[in-house]
Amino acid sequence: MLVAGGGPAGWAVAAACARLGLDTELVDPAPDRPWRATYGAWREELPADADAAVAATGRGEAIGTTRHLLGWEYAVLDNAALRAGLAAAPVRVVKGRVRGARPSSDGVVVDLDGGGRRAAVLLDATGAARSVLGVTARRGVAEQTAVGVLVDTDAARDLVAPGSALFMDWRPHHGETGWPTFLYAVPVTSDRVLLEETSLAHRPGLGLSVLRRRLHARLAYHRIAVPPGEEERVRFPVDRPLPTRRDWYGPVVPFGAASPLVHPATGYSVATALRLAPRVATAVHDALSRGGAAAAATAAWRTVWSPAALAVHTLRRRSLESLLRFPPELVPAFFDVFLALPQRHRWAYLTGREDVQGSAAAMGALFTAAPWWLRGRLVLGALDPRGSPALGDDS
Repeated sequence: MLVAGGGPAGWAVAAACARLGLDTELVDPAPDRPWRATYGAWREELPADADAAVAATGRGEAIGTTRHLLGWEYAVLDNAALRAGLAAAPVRVVKGRVRGARPSSDGVVVDLDGGGRRAAVLLDATGAARSVLGVTARRGVAEQTAVGVLVDTDAARDLVAPGSALFMDWRPHHGETGWPTFLYAVPVTSDRVLLEETSLAHRPGLGLSVLRRRLHARLAYHRIAVPPGEEERVRFPVDRPLPTRRDWYGPVVPFGAASPLVHPATGYSVATALRLAPRVATAVHDALSRGGAAAAATAAWRTVWSPAALAVHTLRRRSLESLLRFPPELVPAFFDVFLALPQRHRWAYLTGREDVQGSAAAMGALFTAAPWWLRGRLVLGALDPRGSPALGDDS
């Protein structure tokens, strides 16, 4: 097995393969580079073996125009601990970049800096860029963007109380009109909180300079000084199409954000990758013993993109297109309707990646609870062809 990409998704699937006894290498141009991003998830969505990597937790809350208690605990991961746990698996790490790959009779020949490798299956975990697959990003991509800073817990007390995690706060305390942004305010350690001005989705992505200005204005509104030091900057696509049969071939399979596993309505993907990695490894291991490299690649693809996962992904993409059509001033009111749904519907929509019935029921409940102005926009979004992901021949 060869895995391209040394982020959480790449390490998760490489470690899972190695633990099943597969000879596994992970290739990354900077394999020792720290993971700088803040990774969060609902605590119950994380696999049990990730508990040791939880840095901080908080009671989930959100604000559209009013406050909502979500009923779940939010967790922020300790990147170093997560990485150390995954790196304990017997994975060989190779410093380099995958320059290309071509199928062979027994798998794939992978071109690396300074040499090559043969592998049964190559997993492309290089993120949204899909550097192995080489898929050209289309124009007009919808992106999530954000700018954040770390402050002391006491300084942020008026925004997020100790023991809480503010999933989103849509109140326009930054004082600007235009496309709405929200504050994401979560504990990252026992005494530090990340305050991040976030654009959930915009096509193209809202500029970081706009988000920085709004963050500073919001902090000034709450009399919080902007701390010196580095800021966190976020930009990634949330509507990346699925690779088609023309994009991937033979034993080259995308995983993680390259797949893409990113939830179109939240931008989350790490918990999904951590949960899926052992299933993908098992599928590859079992298929290799039965049918060889081609069978293993197909098994990996179908594990990630089961018919149920494809159906839910389509529903989520249609919801995203609906949101992008909203008049800016109505977006917070939309989230009030969603956040007021029964907990089972919110949980199914936010986490049920293969729960077709639950996702459809959640969308039906949202439509039923919505005022007429919202119903019309939900219908228009459902008819938008951009909500349909591209499907490969074997999907």
